[in-house]
This record gives sequence, structure tokens and C-alpha cells, in this order.
Amino acid sequence: MSSKALKIVVAAEEEARQAMRSVQENAKLALEGTEQAGKEAIAATLIRAETEVAHLLRVTDSKAMEEARDLASKTANRQAAQRARAERLLGTAADLIIERIVNG
Repeated sequence: MSSKALKIVVAAEEEARQAMRSVQENAKLALEGTEQAGKEAIAATLIRAETEVAHLLRVTDSKAMEEARDLASKTANRQAAQRARAERLLGTAADLIIERIVNG
């Protein structure tokens, strides 16, 4: 092979190595950028999820308190109705006891 041809081959090989290094460096930078973008996306998703969970907890707590107040109100109404019935029955029972004692 001639000296000129050898120089051309060596130059082409060096150019190919430089191109390969450039491609590898670009790939490395692209990968790093993609990894960073992925980390940022994960962080943003976690923040959104935490915010949504906090909101759902507030809504759930609010509904639970509302249902507890409703239940307490219904319980108080039932208690009042049972107390009125018991007082009515107590009066009837007292009348029956007095009648038996008197008629006895």
C-alpha cells in the first residue's frame, strides 16, 4: 500500500473513532437528560398524588363528621321517642298498680 493510501486509511479510522466518541458522548448526554426528566416526572407525580390523598382525606373526614352528626341527631330523636313511650307506659303501669291495690 502506498504511503498516501495508508494516510487516508489512518485518517478515515481516526475520523471514525472520533465520530464514535461523539455519538457515544451524545448518547450519554441524552440518557442523562432522559433520566433527569424521568426523575422530575416521578417527583411531580408524587406531589400530585400526595395532594390528592390529602384532599381525599379532608373530604372523607368531612363526610364522616357529617354522618356522625346525622347519626347523633337520629339517636337523640329515638331516645326522646323511647323516653316518651316509657313515661306513658310508666303512667299506665302506675294506674294498674293503684287499681289492684284499691280493688285488691
